[in-house]
Amino acid sequence: MLKRLGQRGVGLIELMVALVIAGILMAVAAPSFSNWIAGTRIRSTAEALIAGLQYAKSEATGRNTQVRFQLTTSLDASCELSTSGRNWVVDVVDTDPDTDSVAHQCNATPDGSTAPSILQVRSENESGNVQVSADSDQVIFNGFGRQSPIAPATTTSAITFDIVPASGVCAANGGPITCLRIIVAPAGQIRMCNPAIASGDPQAC
Repeated sequence: MLKRLGQRGVGLIELMVALVIAGILMAVAAPSFSNWIAGTRIRSTAEALIAGLQYAKSEATGRNTQVRFQLTTSLDASCELSTSGRNWVVDVVDTDPDTDSVAHQCNATPDGSTAPSILQVRSENESGNVQVSADSDQVIFNGFGRQSPIAPATTTSAITFDIVPASGVCAANGGPITCLRIIVAPAGQIRMCNPAIASGDPQAC
């Protein structure tokens, strides 16, 4: 008569070894996954910024008037313009762009006709754990889709927006995270680039 072999289950030692190996693999993969998440949030914020800038430019040409994109500290009645603001407001310039601002009026109903003539707002809650650093807290487009000067300047120049992680190091500084930059040219062109890529590449800044 054939003898039936007994079935053997997984022993405690084998289970512990498997758990240790799984823990090591997770520890190795965690930094890469964290960097990937940071890069995804940066790109999402950069693309949203571009969408807001493009919207302001489109409204300016469509209305044949000055339309402004502004970074703000919040979207309530205490809002201030800020070069590091992660909220933004798009509004029609009603009078003089040197004095007309959405500051302390970011909670106004977006209708595009009643001062401060807000057209669009976006909350920092949609930006994730990232930081924004810009040359200017606003960009004004005229009816031709070009930049308008921001007082006290009488001419225009390129305005940049750097999008970086709240924690971590960008690839341009030797780190593992892909950070991005948005450049708005005086003529109104809007492009996204990677500061870590050498000049000559289409993606370089």
